[in-house]
Amino acid sequence: MDIGFLTTGLLTGLREGVEAALIVSIILAYLARTGNARRFGRIWLGTAAAVALSAAVGAILWVSIGGLTSPAEEYFEGSAMLLAAIVVTWMLFWMRRTAANIKGELHAGVDRALTDGSVWALSILAFTAVVREGIETSLFLLGQATAATTEEAGAASTLVGAFIGILIAVLLGYGFYRGARVINLARFFRWTGVALVFIAGGLVSHAAHEFIDAGLIGVGTATAFDISGVLPHEPEGGNLLGQLLRAVFGYTSTPEWTTLVTWIVYVVGVLALYLQPMKPRSPAPISTSLPAPGA
Repeated sequence: MDIGFLTTGLLTGLREGVEAALIVSIILAYLARTGNARRFGRIWLGTAAAVALSAAVGAILWVSIGGLTSPAEEYFEGSAMLLAAIVVTWMLFWMRRTAANIKGELHAGVDRALTDGSVWALSILAFTAVVREGIETSLFLLGQATAATTEEAGAASTLVGAFIGILIAVLLGYGFYRGARVINLARFFRWTGVALVFIAGGLVSHAAHEFIDAGLIGVGTATAFDISGVLPHEPEGGNLLGQLLRAVFGYTSTPEWTTLVTWIVYVVGVLALYLQPMKPRSPAPISTSLPAPGA
């Protein structure tokens, strides 16, 4: 079992799992508070369908990668890693922007579903709320597992870590439902978000390396430096720190200039934007114009 890839999988499963668990717990708590606990089954049905679809998407993509040959394999793997990084980056900023209002939006969605009286309305609400997190998790884990395939047991370690993280998230979700102040959510999402930025940066640099191997990128392919004698990243080097850095941050002891610059630009740029204080939304301007005569 590779501890580095286990850690990255756990962080991803925990972060994404907590978001999904928080959504489900908010819906269930609101139903219970409004005397609609009998509707819980529909929420679980929608949640189960979202989880099953997300797992199926990830499995199909993973099997598709295994059937490719070079250079199509490098193209697909690089694209999968790049897509995963884009998705998680979008998710981080979406969650940062909407976290303050998500509870009210979910309550409004439950009210609409109960008012409409549709048998499937609550299931659809739970499905649409959870499937976004599930698809994002599948794509991000696909990118991480793809990057880990060069290491012995790397992909398996990533998936085991994700499973452990999701189990922890389920327990935290139960704590949210019961009203326990298990963790400071704002601080949790902020610092796990920072960790995911570094992990996504590793995926972006891995994608650049795959495109170099496939011949798609022909500039900046020279080795920037070689510190393999001090801190090797290969398992054969026997350096656990180097392997951990490779799994979590995409570290390599012999990076090409393109992969190095790509990692630096992504991590520095995204962190600078992500850590900026949120600007308060400006209130809608109040019209001072007088109504037209006869209006």
